[in-house]
Amino acid sequence: MLHSFIKDGFDRGDKAFHLVNPELREEHLKRLAEAGINVQNAMDTGQLEVRPWQDAYLHGDHFDQNAMLALIEEVLQSADTAGYPLTRLVAHMEWALLDKPGVDNLVEYETRLNYVLPKYDDPVICTYDLSKFPASMVMDIMRTHPVVIIGGILQENPFFVPPDQFLLELRERRSVRRSAGMAN
Repeated sequence: MLHSFIKDGFDRGDKAFHLVNPELREEHLKRLAEAGINVQNAMDTGQLEVRPWQDAYLHGDHFDQNAMLALIEEVLQSADTAGYPLTRLVAHMEWALLDKPGVDNLVEYETRLNYVLPKYDDPVICTYDLSKFPASMVMDIMRTHPVVIIGGILQENPFFVPPDQFLLELRERRSVRRSAGMAN
C-alpha cells in the first residue's frame, strides 16, 4: 500500500529513511526495486537510507526512547540541510514485540513523538502488523497518532489524544499498577 507513497517521494526528490526488520531488509529493497526505484543509486546518493532495527530502535540491544526521539529529529533536520525537500520516514514497528529492555515504553515513545513531529512537514509513517500486536496495545498506539490509515484510507484519527493528556493517563496507569502490586 505504501509503494506509491514511497515512489512518489523518490520522483519528487525527497529523502527516504526506512527502519526495517533486519531479516526482511533484502526483501524490502527488492520491493522498492520492483516499484521502479533505482535502489543502488538512491543508496549511493544518500536519498535512500534503510536501517535495521539494531541501528535505531534497538541500538545497544535495548530501546531508549530518548535516543530514538533524538535520532528522528536528527534525521529530519539533516535531510533538510542536505537539500531534500522532505524526508519520508517509514518505520516497521514489529521490533516492539521482541523481549528487549525498554520495549514496554513504546506507547510513551509514540506519544512523545507528537512533541517532535509537528516541528517538521515531513511525513512519518509507523507501520504495525495488526495481526501480531495485542488489541489493547493497538488501541493505545492508535490514540497516539493524529492521522491514521485504516482500510487504505488516510484520515484524521477520532481516537487521538493530545500528548500531555495521554502521558498523564500513562503515568496514572503505572501508579495504579504499582499500588496493586504493593497490595499483593
